[in-house]
Amino acid sequence: MVAASAGADFSLLQPQGFVSDFANVLNPAHRAELERYCSRVQALTGAEIAMVTVPTLDGQPIDDVANSLYRRWGIGKKGKDEGVLFLLVPRDRRMRLEVGYGLEPILPDGYAGTLLRQLRPLLRSQEFGAAMLEAAHQIGTKIASAKNVSLDASIPSRPEVRHSIARDIAPAFVLPAVFLLIVFLILRGMRSRHGYRGSSGLPFFLPTGGWGGSGGSGSSGGGFGGYDSNDSFGGFGGGDSGGGGASSDW
Repeated sequence: MVAASAGADFSLLQPQGFVSDFANVLNPAHRAELERYCSRVQALTGAEIAMVTVPTLDGQPIDDVANSLYRRWGIGKKGKDEGVLFLLVPRDRRMRLEVGYGLEPILPDGYAGTLLRQLRPLLRSQEFGAAMLEAAHQIGTKIASAKNVSLDASIPSRPEVRHSIARDIAPAFVLPAVFLLIVFLILRGMRSRHGYRGSSGLPFFLPTGGWGGSGGSGSSGGGFGGYDSNDSFGGFGGGDSGGGGASSDW
């Protein structure tokens, strides 16, 4: 991650999963949904989608960087070469769709260029997660249709993603608040009946530290230092690309 932002030595980068957010622009809900969707595409079609962000190209051509990452990571199964790399570079406002040999008939250069142009409005609004979700969905749907496969999985709309974030966050705040309210009412009753006086006003079983260290959703600030997508990601399959695809700015 340091290499991508400081020295732009992309040869040091290793995949973090189907999603490698070296630029740290994805929130947890977007990232988890992308991982789920790309895993589903691989399981049902055999094609591998890598969604990657880097902060800057440091003056290097995006076509070269994308092709180098693609071939080094071996995206797509060896021999079939059915892989796709979507590369987003926020600071340079550049993006590329690199397509493996085996998917070029399904995702020709013209289609790749059209897809990238469709993403420009979202990217200009700095909605990077929504743009990557849209890209993954369009790519996955196109591949599945060509293979006569039903993914039976969809990317949620932006409001649905926001609701999923709220569902993740709410229990971490609501449940402790309800618990504290119950404790407060119990203690108030004890005080009124028995004249109870305690040093802290809290029973011995209630921790005196903050609630922030007990679980939480991981959705506040700071990036993905603790994110581990390797639980469901076994690595790419050794595929190759000859440079097919398209590049664009926004």
